[in-house]
Amino acid sequence: MNQNKFTNMQHLRVMVITLFLFNGLLSAQVQPKTEIKHRDGIVLEEFLYTKADFPSCHSATIVELPNHELLCTYFGGTYERHPDVEIRLQRKKLDGTWTPPISVANGIQSDGERLPTWNPVLFQPKGEDLMLYYKVGPNPREWWGEFITSKDNGHTWSKPQRLEGKLLGPIKNKPIQLSDGTILSGSSDENGGWKAHVERSTDGGKSWSFIGPLNDGKEMAAIQPALLTHANGSIQMLSRTNTNGAERITETWSADGGLTWSEMTWATLPNNNSGLDAVTLKDGRHLLVYNHSTREQEGMGHKGRGVLNLALSKDGKVWEAALMLDYIDEPEKQYSYPSIIQTSDGLVHIVYTWHRERIKHVVVDPNQLVTFPIINGQWPLEDIPLVVSTE
Repeated sequence: MNQNKFTNMQHLRVMVITLFLFNGLLSAQVQPKTEIKHRDGIVLEEFLYTKADFPSCHSATIVELPNHELLCTYFGGTYERHPDVEIRLQRKKLDGTWTPPISVANGIQSDGERLPTWNPVLFQPKGEDLMLYYKVGPNPREWWGEFITSKDNGHTWSKPQRLEGKLLGPIKNKPIQLSDGTILSGSSDENGGWKAHVERSTDGGKSWSFIGPLNDGKEMAAIQPALLTHANGSIQMLSRTNTNGAERITETWSADGGLTWSEMTWATLPNNNSGLDAVTLKDGRHLLVYNHSTREQEGMGHKGRGVLNLALSKDGKVWEAALMLDYIDEPEKQYSYPSIIQTSDGLVHIVYTWHRERIKHVVVDPNQLVTFPIINGQWPLEDIPLVVSTE
């Protein structure tokens, strides 16, 4: 090869390399930076349905059946408080599909009057029939508790029974069953102030004792408790609040199986006057799903319900940020009223209201969660940032 041809080839190579580097630099400059969304641990995200014959839904609850199917219930109708609101049920079959929504309870009275239904709660006591609790009435100050039972994994249901006296049943979140069989239901009353209480059964849910109220309902207003169990036998209650100037979750503890409770105090995490739920995992850790916001906080959507978070704790006191499940800052858009369980395979299932239009289902592997400290109640945005959901 002569010298001229060799030199020309060198020049060509330089030109190609230069053009390649320039195009790469230009591409890096014009392409938007991909925003990293912290999603470690999420296995599945899906909707229970995309279209239904009712426009609005809210307040989901979920349970694992003995055959490992899942049931989810919620109330649905024209809008909350409308007399046509009924308790809807869907089943997640073993093939992974959800059955269409069906109505399993309504508020039609013996005289024909129709009242809205509210806040269903599914619960499977050990060795007993599946139970579905819900509320009936014109509003939360006047409602009462009813329940139905099923002997065939929720395919058919008994006639509704009304709870007696002051009993309202589990008001939003699932009961827990202790190792000795005792069932504890976190409940609350909104008539004359927001007051939390416990309903306790030692006979599989056939009869109940009323324990409480656990707060005064005014200086500290708390409802919709969630219950956690600890290795030393103590039980922790976390509640939604509606106290001006506080805007934090409350907590109280029991050391005697739910018979007596400590004075209710403020926990460290914020609350926007919206529902939360929590679960104690098989390995002893605790998960809390909630809106990490206050009601008037800027950038957090409709009444602070524009963000839904998952936090993890080893002791129920010190919490670490795990996931931001959804986020949007738009009027009337919300992610709210979550329900959380751990199934027999170790996975965690969360269902919650999606803009009052659908119910969303998220599956989490708790062993894959990457967590960051929540210091002084502040979510670590540098580690788990606000990233707008795209559904």
